[in-house]
Amino acid sequence: MGPEKALPFNEDLSSTDDYVDSLVEFVGTHELLRTLCGGVHVLDFFTTKDPDLYSRVLPQEWRDFFAQHEIMPILDLLMRDDLESIDASQDRWREGPPVPQSLLDYIRTVRKHLLVRDVKGTQCARNRALKPTQKLARQVIVGMNIKKVHEVGLFARYLSDLGEDISQSTGSEISHLVDFGSGQNYLGRALACEPYNKAIVAIESKSHNAERAKEFDVMARLTEKKKIMRNKKAFRGEAEAPSGSSELPTPPPEPASPVDSALDPTIEAAINAKGSVQYVEHRIVDGDLSEVIQCINGSDPRLMVMSLHSCGNLVHHGLRSLILNPSVKAVAMVGCCYNLLTERLGPATYKLPSLRPVREHPRLAATGDAHDPHGFPMSERLCHYNSEGIRLNITARMMAVQAPQNWGEKDSDGFFTRHFYRALLQRILLDRGLVDPPSTDCAGESPAGHSSGTPVIIGSLRKACYANFVSYIRGALAKLYDDPINGARFKERTMDITDEELLDYETAFSARKKDLSVIWSLMAFSAGVIEAAIVVDRWLWLGEQEQIAQAWVEPVFEYSMSPRNLVVVGIKK
Repeated sequence: MGPEKALPFNEDLSSTDDYVDSLVEFVGTHELLRTLCGGVHVLDFFTTKDPDLYSRVLPQEWRDFFAQHEIMPILDLLMRDDLESIDASQDRWREGPPVPQSLLDYIRTVRKHLLVRDVKGTQCARNRALKPTQKLARQVIVGMNIKKVHEVGLFARYLSDLGEDISQSTGSEISHLVDFGSGQNYLGRALACEPYNKAIVAIESKSHNAERAKEFDVMARLTEKKKIMRNKKAFRGEAEAPSGSSELPTPPPEPASPVDSALDPTIEAAINAKGSVQYVEHRIVDGDLSEVIQCINGSDPRLMVMSLHSCGNLVHHGLRSLILNPSVKAVAMVGCCYNLLTERLGPATYKLPSLRPVREHPRLAATGDAHDPHGFPMSERLCHYNSEGIRLNITARMMAVQAPQNWGEKDSDGFFTRHFYRALLQRILLDRGLVDPPSTDCAGESPAGHSSGTPVIIGSLRKACYANFVSYIRGALAKLYDDPINGARFKERTMDITDEELLDYETAFSARKKDLSVIWSLMAFSAGVIEAAIVVDRWLWLGEQEQIAQAWVEPVFEYSMSPRNLVVVGIKK
């Protein structure tokens, strides 16, 4: 049961133990990795002076090399080029200067510690080759986009096969699949319908999500539509009333239009479905599911906890449910949103000392000082490494959800431009006295992006705001002016700024946009190791539990479709 290797590590390392030892040491001690993954923030790029951030972080020979090459070849070098074929002593590389040996060594080291994300080399892929991936019925995919159809179709098949394997190896059948944070229950609905016919327990804290999910259940022919007895005359009167007073139900959205290969017209959910979904409204705060289990229909349930892209600590709660609840026999969870994890080991070093701003960022202080027993790291191995443990601040964890291998030329240029605009806005706010510069006196422990102790959060803007720098600044300032606390202060300090002044800023800093793009690319590339550390920590924790018979990690989705594609599986003895 499970893949040949418990972790999908690089073949450059000889064993799982060797990989884990090397990964923990790399994350715990490598200065440049720690700098790129949590030590710097893109908002500091134009506010750090004498020397600038780019010069502080990267060696001179790297900067000289990057200056002579365009960003897309640099991305190829980081993530796609065959390093063995690159001779660092050659005179030229891609019609430019050769790659510095120290840069090649760093790229090679990062790649060695990334988890393999290609499903072709896993047991999951071999199973699919023997038994083609189950496709979804048209009525089951209502509300799903292409990405969700891909994820649900593959993961439903994976979970069904895993449940059968557990039943065969233990002699006892899994009775229910428990979805941690089911949302609108796309995964559970697929598993409850043909051909799986599973009994699903959908845990959801927001009642409106569960009610919407029940509407989709009707469309999937999983349940019958409830008949409502009405006085026809009174009902017609309500129907003729103005829309603001109407209580007619909102029809569910039209189905998305996924690729035809994701659909199979021969698969239809049964009118009298054999599967079932039981919704339980419950706020998950730890792994104790005793209240949920009491609500489950039937006696002596044998449960497998599952999740598709559970955020932050939800995966930790799900894994712990395997230990805290006798009825839970297995877990299979795909995580995401590592930035929402809390800190188990207390305050982290949010910045290099020379890059720390003066004022404190409240949200980061709250999570950093929490000493949350449910947070990262889970495993004793990472908690006690080098006596202080492995700590990852929010900047590092936020970078770990990037997907640089999927960056193409057009979309790369788009988000590099957006980062350039945002970093340059930070410089304008600095020059106008609205944010503080990074300090060299080590006062405060927060990253940039604050004003008077409050984070400066721009959020999303209308597409038209990204047409040019002036439009971006005008759109961003308009949002800042609406802030109920600091809006008046922002308006007072910036309302007199002219378009000509903004264009002067863009002209003055445009030559450094390429440098910003290089730093961001290096940060995103390096942060793949941070994701590996988070996932391996969860696997290590399972291995440290005496009750666990087997645990592994493997990719279950195509990375190009769904970058957070690693499932953590644990099987109880």
